Amino acid sequence: MHSARLSLFPLGAAWLLARFVVCLFALAGCGGGGSAASAVALDGTVPQAVAAGRTFVNPIVPAQGSGGSADPSIVFRDGYYHYCRSLDGRAIGVAKARRLQDIGSAPMVTVWTAPAGAYGEEVWAPELQYLQGRWIIYFAASDGQNVNHRMYALAADSADPQQGYTFKGKVAASVDSWAIDGLAIESAGALFYVWSGWRGPTDGFPQVTYIAPMSDPWTISGERHEISAPELGWEQSGAPLQEGASVLYRDGRIHLVYSASGSWTDDYALGRLTYSGGDILDRASWVKSTQPVFTKRPDLGTFGPGHNTFVTSPDGTEDWIVYHAIDTAGGGWARRSIRAQRFDWNADGSPRFGDPVGVGVPVREPSGSLGSLDLRRLPESEPGGLLLRFAARPEALVGLAFA
Repeated sequence: MHSARLSLFPLGAAWLLARFVVCLFALAGCGGGGSAASAVALDGTVPQAVAAGRTFVNPIVPAQGSGGSADPSIVFRDGYYHYCRSLDGRAIGVAKARRLQDIGSAPMVTVWTAPAGAYGEEVWAPELQYLQGRWIIYFAASDGQNVNHRMYALAADSADPQQGYTFKGKVAASVDSWAIDGLAIESAGALFYVWSGWRGPTDGFPQVTYIAPMSDPWTISGERHEISAPELGWEQSGAPLQEGASVLYRDGRIHLVYSASGSWTDDYALGRLTYSGGDILDRASWVKSTQPVFTKRPDLGTFGPGHNTFVTSPDGTEDWIVYHAIDTAGGGWARRSIRAQRFDWNADGSPRFGDPVGVGVPVREPSGSLGSLDLRRLPESEPGGLLLRFAARPEALVGLAFA
């Protein structure tokens, strides 16, 4: 039998033996006439015998309730994916899982329940963020009348985002009008708040994108500035609106990826605003994509993809987009479910999301996921022929090299 070189051993013997046996069968061709190792691709693709353990299928959170599963907010920190969502429009919950594909089955802990009053109903799209060493949740809520929706903030009382939170009050500029889908972004060491709002107190549509400076994660300290409005045709299906912004930082630039058109339509899609420098409060400093950057694919059974969040793989080598979408034309809010897929970057430094993956299509799990396997050829500079790596936890990889 080939010799094996063990580079790290943080696992229980039984678990390791089970994994090792699976790989030996794969390498030996499971008793067949050829070697499965000969089929290993240079890009890390594994034989079918072990590939099944490395993939998942969408949705990762199925449609639930009259509003479906929508508006995902996920933060990867300390080895866990922390998933925040509204619970029946009256409370906020946080779940955590080692693997991204498990967030829908992980226990959901209620961290805050709305009291009766101005922000006691219609709790929408809570946004979990880790800012200045503290967990923050932003959410929109009303007294039951949509016109009264405003933004509010919660601050965690401990380092555990599944424990208690302190209500910090309304997050509002001096022009206090309808506001939803807020989040904080950072630039040059300063905080800024970005949200979707109406220009006047009872305007209704259009919903435009605002930004304002912050003095701390729950206080706006200056006037609001409109940096974008739904002026293009693909931003106006059902209603002219921009909402649900999420943020990407790369190479000194800030990308705000927002949702456009009515969320109840098949045409809900993602657009992008990019800031490369200058006055961040000035609309002229933001460049908008002329076409949607992520949109429906009826042929793949995917409609209305939007209101996304971004995370990395556990080992930090991959970028992932998590979003909600509808699996049938005209499905509306009730059919929304949450999906995840990897994305890459264009040569000009902009994100390239590709097409939304269809329901039931195998997706390779994020790199470094708990229990993942990685079978590939060793570099020519290394002795031996194959390297098997599997993660017992995000911070530790076990490696076996076969000579």
